[in-house]
Amino acid sequence: MSTAQPQAASTSAYRRMEESITLSEEKVVEGSRELLTLNIGPHHPATHGVLRLLVTLDGEVVRDVKPIIGYVHTGIEKTAEQKSYWKVIPVVERMDYLSYFFNAMAYCGAVETLLEVEVPRRAQYLRVIHLELNRIMSHLVWLGTSALDLGAISVWWYCFREREMLLDLFEMSTGQRMHTRYIQVGGVAEDVPSGWIERVRAFTKVMPERAEVYGDLLNKNEILLQRLRGVCAVSQEELLALGVTGPLLRATGNPWDLRKAMPYSSYDDFDFKIPVGTQGDNYDRYAVRLAEIHESCKIIDQALDGLPEGPWITEDRKVALPPRHELATSMEALIHHFKLVTEGFRVPPGEVYYPIESPRGELACFVRSDGSSKPARVHMRDPSFVNLQATMPMVEGSLLADMVAALAMLDPVLGGVDR
Repeated sequence: MSTAQPQAASTSAYRRMEESITLSEEKVVEGSRELLTLNIGPHHPATHGVLRLLVTLDGEVVRDVKPIIGYVHTGIEKTAEQKSYWKVIPVVERMDYLSYFFNAMAYCGAVETLLEVEVPRRAQYLRVIHLELNRIMSHLVWLGTSALDLGAISVWWYCFREREMLLDLFEMSTGQRMHTRYIQVGGVAEDVPSGWIERVRAFTKVMPERAEVYGDLLNKNEILLQRLRGVCAVSQEELLALGVTGPLLRATGNPWDLRKAMPYSSYDDFDFKIPVGTQGDNYDRYAVRLAEIHESCKIIDQALDGLPEGPWITEDRKVALPPRHELATSMEALIHHFKLVTEGFRVPPGEVYYPIESPRGELACFVRSDGSSKPARVHMRDPSFVNLQATMPMVEGSLLADMVAALAMLDPVLGGVDR
């Protein structure tokens, strides 16, 4: 997304900084210079999550940084193993609390693979629409909070204005603004209500225009550009060695995206591009995510145009709840509803790893079944946990102020890291 740009400060200033770094290193060897250890955090949850950074400083230059996690550990994976498959969905949704549709999609996709359940096409399209709306919402929260970290306060208000529109859409289709439990094993909880599609179309019409406004505000802010361009770049090879995926990897020029590489839930039906960067610096990380908002709008419009008719959840009554209207007239439906909600369905023995492309990279769910109505093992591959490893390569040798920008561009969600 970006081209070669000047460094965050003038060349002469960088030369002076490099000379001071070299001198300080020599003094460390001689034992005449003292390093400072600084604790940053644990941050308040209203920032990027409860994260503590143990930073070693040489003046204002970062020599070492150790992310310390675990402050919001909730034991979600172990809790999931104590519940029936049907009741796990609202539990896993609460890990990455900005990507609840994605958490549910990864888990339900894994269980559906073990069950060999065929998801109706309408349900697949409805899933894609909600996933991409959720991707935009997550990127808006990232952009608003990151701009706030860098001093561009007004962008935060604009991003959360559009986020409210998205939460209204989620409330209209699912009954909840967050943690919706909309994606179910075999499909979705219910069909979208009358008028919802028109409201989504109105949103996808205005959202690209608003994203252009964000870009105009930020790309003409010289202070912000100097804190992003040429700052905290990491090579593609180093990120791949760490297992980093998502916008961080695509910022280096690698177009890896599971929606294209390993399509799921009918993503191969849609035409969209994968935004990539060139330098792998903070600016590219910002530009890639901003461009992804436009591509998500294109996917949503295509899914709405081609939304198939038909059922919105599998007709396999061993997995799906019977229609609500049957409960008043059919004893068989009532008994089945009772057994499914209380005991749950049984899943054939086996294990599966189901990956999808979340706003932060590869999110995957591993499920192992022993044939009972409860999973024997549930493990999530959360991208924030993996991506956090890139903190040290990004900030080593940078100024302390640049570390603040780099942490914002990482976009970690500590609920997914600790889980």
